[in-house]
Amino acid sequence: MASTVFHSPCACSAPSIKSLDGQNYVGLKPSANLRFKFSCVKTTVKARESQRLFIVRAGETHDGQIKKLGLSDAECEAAVVAGNAPEAPPVPPKPAAPAGTPVVPSLPLNRRPRRNRKSPALRASFQETDLSPANFVYPLFIHEGEEDTPIGAMPGCYRLGWRHGLVEEVAKARDVGVNSIVLFPKVPDALKTPTGDEAYNDNGLVPRTIRLLKDKYPDLVIYTDVALDPYSSDGHDGIVREDGVIMNDETVHQLCKQAVSQARAGADVVSPSDMMDGRVGAIRAALDAEGFHHVSIMSYTAKYASSFYGPFREALDSNPRFGDKKTYQMNPANYREALVEAREDESEGADILLVKPGLPYLDIIRLLRDKSPLPIAAYQVSGEYSMIKAGGVLKMIDEERVMMESLMCLRRAGADIILTYFALQAAKSLCGEKR
Repeated sequence: MASTVFHSPCACSAPSIKSLDGQNYVGLKPSANLRFKFSCVKTTVKARESQRLFIVRAGETHDGQIKKLGLSDAECEAAVVAGNAPEAPPVPPKPAAPAGTPVVPSLPLNRRPRRNRKSPALRASFQETDLSPANFVYPLFIHEGEEDTPIGAMPGCYRLGWRHGLVEEVAKARDVGVNSIVLFPKVPDALKTPTGDEAYNDNGLVPRTIRLLKDKYPDLVIYTDVALDPYSSDGHDGIVREDGVIMNDETVHQLCKQAVSQARAGADVVSPSDMMDGRVGAIRAALDAEGFHHVSIMSYTAKYASSFYGPFREALDSNPRFGDKKTYQMNPANYREALVEAREDESEGADILLVKPGLPYLDIIRLLRDKSPLPIAAYQVSGEYSMIKAGGVLKMIDEERVMMESLMCLRRAGADIILTYFALQAAKSLCGEKR
């Protein structure tokens, strides 16, 4: 119950109403929403000796708020000094423990960490890691067709028609705050060759798509993939010698031409994912030589030879025709080797260091975060995405909550940005939370 105090002269022509105690009081209008209880006290406030203080207690509120009666600060303070402070609700009783709870002395603890977790407001105040749509880079698959083709192993993902479906998907992402994308092309088999020359065709699928998107959304941040596997008839990230060896320096030569072609089309960030030695320095030199000093390089610094990539390779139809990628991608058993790769990429001019896959390699993300001043990216790869989707469909997990937790864990480990197929779905969830 709240109380309000106001002064009224003894002689007043204002209309009066009758209180619950049967007396008449001036200056109050009847209200169906308020019940008033009055009492009178004398005050010795200078210049107001002939006036009385009336204490008004509101037994009900209007629309959840106590009605104001237009009192000055001095009048409110005078009432408190006179011992007539407004009433407030009583302290709630201590909740009862269930029957059978043992009675024990309190533990002698100076610090109880649960105190900082006891309410949603406190938990939000002390949350150490934040997640927002600005942290997401949305990987999008594109192809030459006009229709969007579902990817069986990646529910909810499609090969998007570059002139129609892609533009619509980008618009949806931008509407919820995701303004960064990375493009992966499904190249026609007829254009694939052992040396991947289509990778640097200025009128190829990726350059055309970049120009289209930049024309429609000039502020869109476009990342590109720099590697030969989508363009190679062998399905490897580099040129394959007849004995099966992936040729390093010759591949880097091709990658430089590919990166320059993408930059020429308007790419903001080129992302070599091939894991060839020395490719970051060579690409930086090639970009600078062509005047693209402003184009950034996100290096796939610690890209492991993982089994989590299967659905992605189905999406691009880019499985290796023979062998595996273990001679250039990293051994999943290795930790310190990531530092070797990171130091090389830093010295060669990388702007961002990426770890791939994401969730199984949180230790590597944290390692690079602690050892490098550069921004760290994590790629939540197709296998991670598909497992969460499958678990949700089978009702084995709560898809939405697991999705958000997995992304938060990547951020907590040290990732500044996350490449994730959940970008649109997660951003919608975050926007819903804010609303």
